Amino acid sequence: MGKLIYLVHLSPDLAYVVSVVSQFMNGLRVRHLQVVDHILQYLQDTLGRGILIKLGGRLTMEAYIDVDHAGSVTDRRSISIYCAFLCGNLVAWRIKKQSVLAR
Repeated sequence: MGKLIYLVHLSPDLAYVVSVVSQFMNGLRVRHLQVVDHILQYLQDTLGRGILIKLGGRLTMEAYIDVDHAGSVTDRRSISIYCAFLCGNLVAWRIKKQSVLAR
């Protein structure tokens, strides 16, 4: 799981699914291992792909924020997400489960 968490920084499309599976690291079951197997299969199938960085244009910064109120089915905690783009290129992102329980 530690290696998959590291890969999230290189492949942001895996961020959500790896964060969900990593919640069950202490009590992995067959179903969780099947999800990890699907993640590894996806990585193997997309080895030649990378992140496209566009050159040129105006120097602009855009940021987007989203919060999913009580979106986690397992523990009813909210999930906040942000991403930042510089000249149309993704430069920063974060997905975080909130520490406060939503009711």
